[in-house]
Amino acid sequence: MNGAEPDRWSDVAADWSRLWGDHPRAAWQAIATAARIDADVHVLDVGCGSGEFLRFAASLGARVSGVDPAVGMLELARRAAPDADLSAAGWESLPFDDGSIDVVVAINALQFADDLDAALAEVERVLRPGGRIAIANWAEAERNDIERIEQALAEADGEEPLPDDDLRLPGGLDRLLGSAWPILGSGIVEAVWTPADDADLLLGVLLGEDEAGLVERGPTVLAAAARFRRPDGSYRVVDAFRWVVAGGQ
Repeated sequence: MNGAEPDRWSDVAADWSRLWGDHPRAAWQAIATAARIDADVHVLDVGCGSGEFLRFAASLGARVSGVDPAVGMLELARRAAPDADLSAAGWESLPFDDGSIDVVVAINALQFADDLDAALAEVERVLRPGGRIAIANWAEAERNDIERIEQALAEADGEEPLPDDDLRLPGGLDRLLGSAWPILGSGIVEAVWTPADDADLLLGVLLGEDEAGLVERGPTVLAAAARFRRPDGSYRVVDAFRWVVAGGQ
């Protein structure tokens, strides 16, 4: 499922959390180290989804806050991180005072901002002097096994695969954040997705599809994913995330 429609994300929140919530864990760890997320640091996760990163940051001792426009996601985030300060909001109007946040984080969420310049201006407003911004996004399509499946679906639908946007390409995040802050670190990490069986694979790839859509498109998914199937019936799909941390030293 693509796009930033809050109601649709609320409808699939439980399945998304179970199947995809921990997928970028390697990116979390890289960001936490480079952005120095630890005790006494106030972290804001923009597009916090079902709260897995908030729970991770809280486990490091951070004070955590999160915003997401999908109320169904926020309900799960409250369970994942009970002490988090959560609000239904997006990039355009972050409900925090000027200079109140130490680290702003966004994992696979910046692309949903309607206006990147306005989004980064809001980040700059809420960051304290010397604060840091940490972004992680899917890397370019050629580095992601999941894109082999998405390309097969596009071909079956008679469509061209979507081109990579700048946020996914090498140097894209560095250029964007580097225009406003010093770059403190960047890199690329593997993100391995391991659906347990055909049912989880189909649900994860065709998230938000109705039963008819699953029946119609399922064979295309299974055929494209056959190369990633393991002897026990589970799958190992290897993807990649690019991450960048910028801001004060």
